[in-house]
Amino acid sequence: MTPTILAERARKMCEEVGLKCEVMGPARIRELKMGAFWSVAQGSDEEPRLIVMHYEPEGAPEKPVLGLVGKGITFDTGGISIKPADGMEKMKYDMAGGAAMIGAMRAIALLKPKVKVIGIVCASENMPSGHAQKPGDVQIAMSGKSIEIINTDAEGRLVLADGLYYARQLGCTHLIDAATLTGACVVALGMINAGVFSNNEEMFGRFSEALKRSGEKMWRLPVDQEYQEMIKSGIADIVNSGGRWGGAINAAMFLKEFAEDTPWIHLDIAGTAWTEDQKPWIAKGPSGIALRSLVEFVKGFAS
Repeated sequence: MTPTILAERARKMCEEVGLKCEVMGPARIRELKMGAFWSVAQGSDEEPRLIVMHYEPEGAPEKPVLGLVGKGITFDTGGISIKPADGMEKMKYDMAGGAAMIGAMRAIALLKPKVKVIGIVCASENMPSGHAQKPGDVQIAMSGKSIEIINTDAEGRLVLADGLYYARQLGCTHLIDAATLTGACVVALGMINAGVFSNNEEMFGRFSEALKRSGEKMWRLPVDQEYQEMIKSGIADIVNSGGRWGGAINAAMFLKEFAEDTPWIHLDIAGTAWTEDQKPWIAKGPSGIALRSLVEFVKGFAS
């Protein structure tokens, strides 16, 4: 799976179910000044793709507009901060958050809830070539925020930063992102619960109700203001990696910078997106985590 193939499959799905789909390549990504997204993509010979899917049913109110943003890293070597060889073959599933958003948009199109939804997937590889970004670089995100790159393997939050900001530019009033973002979330919650973070109690309440209907297991982690200290930079606005302690929270605090005051939920599905063992109810491999909850969440706005 490459960003190009993922985008073409998303486009084909949209055509089949009547969604509007826009796919943008490197020139448009640079034109939009998505410096965080581009910094990840620049190291690969495979071109990145920005996939935007619109669901605008007749009779839906102007607001809310729900933004579903997915991390679509189709292969993650870690870049210059390269991962260990052991287990790297699984890094083809680093696009699971993006795949969940594409699947959710398909289900939404078929179920036809009366609410506007925009799905955004930032698709790229993360490779350690001579063109790759380096630790110590400073990148400028689409929002204008400067980011000091501490670890090039903290790339998912970079593509999501521009994805979340772009969703706001397109008029999204509520944001929810999904990503296989941190090993730290797996350390905290294992392979059972996905991590949930939110800056808005009403929105989290709605998502909690969606979880009751979907049956998926997720656990809320904090985004208290004190954690902001861990992502401060001496030479930029923020760093892309706040160190080992509270790693999943540091990543969420980074994303919170780009959601700003917009009601937002972040789903860290790193430990739950891939099933290691064959189960009676699911095959080994990708689990489809978050798709059912996303659909129930969207339906909740329409009822």
